[in-house]
Amino acid sequence: MNWEKLLSLKRFGDDFKRNRKDQDETRLGFDVDYDRVIFSSEFRSLQDKTQVVPFSQGDFVHTRLTHSLETSVVGRSLGRRVGVELLKKHPYLKDELGYLPNDFGAIVASASLAHDIGNPPFGHSGEKSIGQYFLSGDGQSFKDKLNDKEFQDLCDFEGNANGFKILTQSRPGREGGLRLSYATLGAFIKYPKESLPIKPTNNVADKKYGFFQNEKDIFTEIANELGLEKENGKGFSRHPLTFLVEAADDICYTIIDFEDGINLGLIEEEYALEYLINLVRDSIKSDKYNTLNNTIDRVSYLRALSINTLINEAVQIFIENEKDILNGDFKTSLLKKSKYSPQISDIIKISIEKIYESKEVIEKEAAGYNIIKKLLDTFISCVNRNYEGKTNSYDKLILKLLPPTINLNQSSLYSRLLEICHYVASLSDRKALNVYNKITGVEYK
Repeated sequence: MNWEKLLSLKRFGDDFKRNRKDQDETRLGFDVDYDRVIFSSEFRSLQDKTQVVPFSQGDFVHTRLTHSLETSVVGRSLGRRVGVELLKKHPYLKDELGYLPNDFGAIVASASLAHDIGNPPFGHSGEKSIGQYFLSGDGQSFKDKLNDKEFQDLCDFEGNANGFKILTQSRPGREGGLRLSYATLGAFIKYPKESLPIKPTNNVADKKYGFFQNEKDIFTEIANELGLEKENGKGFSRHPLTFLVEAADDICYTIIDFEDGINLGLIEEEYALEYLINLVRDSIKSDKYNTLNNTIDRVSYLRALSINTLINEAVQIFIENEKDILNGDFKTSLLKKSKYSPQISDIIKISIEKIYESKEVIEKEAAGYNIIKKLLDTFISCVNRNYEGKTNSYDKLILKLLPPTINLNQSSLYSRLLEICHYVASLSDRKALNVYNKITGVEYK
C-alpha cells in the first residue's frame, strides 16, 4: 500500500480526480466528511444510545454520542501527530502533493466520529439480540431462503457493517449515502471482510466483518481505489489509519467507561484511582493531585493524563511499525503492543466485572432483548406480507409506523430483512421502547 492512494479524496460518483493541492484550505474535503457525519440524523440518534448503562439517569454517564465526540478528539490528535512524522519520512506527500498533518487528523477524526454510527440500541446486547432472532428465534425460518453469506450477515448482525451501510447506502436524492471521501471510509472500516468465511486468526482485522452483502460492490470499489491489499481470499488489509481510529476508541472506552463506573458508584473510588495512577506514574504531579478535594476532579485529572499517555504510546508504536502496517503485516491493535497493556487489561477487567456485568446493566439489557425481538417479529411479518400482497388491517397500521426512508417493496427477501434490521438498529434506546409500547399497547394501559 502507498500513502498517495490511501489519502484519496475521491467521493462516490466522482468522474474526476480530486487533488489535495486544489483544495480550499478553509474547508478541506476531509473536514467536509466530519461535518456530514455530525449533521446526519443517524449521528444525532446516538445521543440516546447506550454506551455503558441503558436508560441511565446519571449526570456524568456517556452516551454513544458523547463517546463518539470524545473519540474523534483523541483520533484527531493521533492523526495529526502521526501526520507530522509521516511527512518527515515521506516529504513528497507535502512537497509534491500538498498534504499537511491536519489532513491525517481530519481523516482519523471523521472516521472516529462515525465509528459507532451503526450500533443498535441497548449497547452490544442490541447486536446480539438481532443476531439471536435469526440464529435461534423465529428468524430461523428464513435460513433455507437465503444464501449462506446473507443468512450469516443476519445471524451475526454487526454494528460496523451497519455503519458502513449508513455511510454509503444510496436512496433517491441521497446517492452514495453521506458521500464521504474514500480515505475516511477506508479508515472507518475496521474489519475489511465479509461475514463468511469465518476463519479464526490472530489478526485483529479478522475479529468481525465490515460490510453486508448489499454493500459488497461499493466496498470493493473503495478498497481498489485505496489500494488495500487482498489477503488470501478472506478480505483485504486494513487501511493504516484504521489502527489510529481503533486506538482512539480503545483509549476512550477503556478510560472513560471506567470513569463512568466510578461516578455511578459501581467502582469504589480509592480502589479505582490506584489503577489509573498506575498508568500515569511518570507524569502525575503529586502536589497538584493532592490539592484536588473531590472525586470528579481527581478522576478528571487522572483521565486526562491517562489519555495523553496512551496517545503518546499509540503514535510511537504506529511510527515504529509503519512499514509492517503498509505491507499488511501488522496484525494486532496498537495498544496491544503498548508497555501499558497489562494496566489496560486490569482496567478493562474491572470494568467488565463492575460495570458491564452489573445487575443494573444486565436487567436493562435483558429488557432490550425482548424489545428488539418484538420489533423485528412485528415489522418483518408485516413487510413480507405487504410484499406478497397479503396485508391485513393490522399490517397497514404497523407499516405506517415505518419511516419513508424504508424501502418496503424490494424483491430480495434478504434486502427486506436487512432493511428492517437496519431500521431497528437506527432507533435510540427510548425510541425503541416507545415503539414497543405502542405496538404492544403498554402505552395505553
